[in-house]
Amino acid sequence: MVRRAVGVVAILALAAALVLWRLSPNTQVQPAVAQAPAAGIPVTAGTVAAQDVPVFLHGIGTVQAYNSVAVKSRVDGQIVKIDFKEGQEVQQGDPLIQIDPRPYQAQLEQAQATKQKDEAQLAGAKLDLARYEKLLGTGYQTRQSYDNQTALVAQLQAAIKGDEAQINTAKLNLSYADIRSPIDGRLGAKLVDIGNLVHASDNTPLVTITEVKPIFVSFTLPQETLDDVRENSKKAPLVVYAYSGDGKKQLAEGKLTLIDNAIDQATGTIHLKARFDNDEERLWPGEFVSLRVVLSTRHNVATVPAQTVQSGPNGHYAYTIKPDNTVERRAVEVASIQDGIAVVTKGLTPGERVVVDGQYRLTDGARVNPAASSNSPGAAG
Repeated sequence: MVRRAVGVVAILALAAALVLWRLSPNTQVQPAVAQAPAAGIPVTAGTVAAQDVPVFLHGIGTVQAYNSVAVKSRVDGQIVKIDFKEGQEVQQGDPLIQIDPRPYQAQLEQAQATKQKDEAQLAGAKLDLARYEKLLGTGYQTRQSYDNQTALVAQLQAAIKGDEAQINTAKLNLSYADIRSPIDGRLGAKLVDIGNLVHASDNTPLVTITEVKPIFVSFTLPQETLDDVRENSKKAPLVVYAYSGDGKKQLAEGKLTLIDNAIDQATGTIHLKARFDNDEERLWPGEFVSLRVVLSTRHNVATVPAQTVQSGPNGHYAYTIKPDNTVERRAVEVASIQDGIAVVTKGLTPGERVVVDGQYRLTDGARVNPAASSNSPGAAG
């Protein structure tokens, strides 16, 4: 009984001590830890830029030599000299190949000798004609003899003209034996060697020459673009950029020179040509290239990286970032997307911040944690 009473007293004393400790002014109750706000969704941010953006038409074409010549012999003979190296540049008039000129020199000398003989005969015939004319009135010479002598003089005069024609032909053949470059250009592979006998009737050329400065590119565009090309080309020659076949490297800049006079009904395309100065020879005959025809330029338009613009059931949209780092989904109108740049004609204003990457987790009004885009064209964090 005594032990039970002692236990009760001990419990009551412990409870009293606990109450006094809780009521002590030196005892501080720890406040509840405030709950931190939720972290924003990580995204890549950019800024809407104002740029001048050209309007392109894309095509694929083939480089063609401005002029191309297959050099052949115009006379028969043996090649005795070759004055060029394969692949070298030549100017018009540079010597290329020498065909044995001796037979043609002999023909020239023979024609010249024939003319001299006929000239001597003509001189004698004219003297006889003058004497016949004096004797005709005295009766010592007949009219028939006089007329015959007149005909002989005319015949010799005609023979001399024929001799002159033979001389000119012989000179021409002699000049053909010295084959020279007819144009400025670059030589191809040598197709004949010294010592070979060539003929004017041979189909195989001796060498080919292509003029590569300037040079042409032949290409096609869909017929639907014809009206735009014609209307814009009336204002000024359209600029054409040539790129490598994969479209990654710009090779040259030229001007549109030809819009063909008919549409190819089989393909529904229009044939065009562009001329390039090609001073650095970055275009080569036979090469396939990608082309961009600049129709016009949009000035001071809003641009963003192409991935900024998303497609939805109601059209294009983009997320803009407000000052409090919440986003707004906004409908936009896109004029074109080219070279990784989207041209926005409605919905965005230059200077606004937009979400470039990371849209897949966003909803209208979501909070974001934006990181600046360092390499996206048309955007700056």
